[in-house]
Amino acid sequence: MRISFCQYQKGMRQTELQVIRDLNVTVHAGEMVAIVGSSGSGKSLLAHGILGILPYNAFMKGEIQYCGETLTEKRIRKLRGKEIVLVPQSTSYLDPLMKVGQQICKGKKNPEKKRKLNRIFEQYSLDQKVQEQYPFELSGGMTRRIMISTALIETPKLVIADEPTPGLDPRLARRAMEHFRQLADMGAAVLMITHDLELALDTADRIQVFYAGYTIEDAIAEDFLKEETLRHPYTRALWRAMPKNGFHYIDGVQPYTRDMKPGCPFAPRCEKCTDRCREKEVPWRSSGNGYVRCVYDT
Repeated sequence: MRISFCQYQKGMRQTELQVIRDLNVTVHAGEMVAIVGSSGSGKSLLAHGILGILPYNAFMKGEIQYCGETLTEKRIRKLRGKEIVLVPQSTSYLDPLMKVGQQICKGKKNPEKKRKLNRIFEQYSLDQKVQEQYPFELSGGMTRRIMISTALIETPKLVIADEPTPGLDPRLARRAMEHFRQLADMGAAVLMITHDLELALDTADRIQVFYAGYTIEDAIAEDFLKEETLRHPYTRALWRAMPKNGFHYIDGVQPYTRDMKPGCPFAPRCEKCTDRCREKEVPWRSSGNGYVRCVYDT
């Protein structure tokens, strides 16, 4: 997947800003894949690109396959909100003029849906009277639980959760992740976008690491048990930055898209960088239990 934005500079002069350069993601039925990476690495754009809800000035290239067939614009419009559901990052996705119970059930007054909604509210410690409230009457944590409920009320084949746990206390955040895990165990494919690597490792099957618009590593969760089984230097840096592993940091920042240079985007911060890393695009290749975009052979 590649995503660029058309912008205007100095009057009417247009420029194309390439934000997502090469994202490669696969998620199977019954599997939970967590997407982690720095802010601005392309995690949310991936979700919006799949669902066909990118801004008007965005252009996407590449191919998305869903259940063995190309996911065209016409097809995603038919499946969105039914087979393919999004738990969005921003609470502004809720309609401020509609009661939350009606929103979750999409206005349907199906007795079975009502019973299922009651069970979901009980699981998330939400009083049933909240169903008759409007979004502005809820706290941030309550709103976040309402948004998760919109996915759980359906029986989707693909769930895309974009940062579903911010604002939740650790107990509820862990419970929310367990519910997404249950959806995967029931046969759904779950794509979890999160900043909380430690929480993701408790429930996800695989971890995909994004950096500056690239997928740089695809690893099974067990690879994160120790640093030596991780392949990309940035992934190893993430491992060392986890509180239980010393909370270490590395100098530098993720490059802005206008400042991208040829070769590996992590090269300016990498202690193993060589001239080969700076020469050309680094290929996405099979390595160990997954894939990596790195020329350094561990």
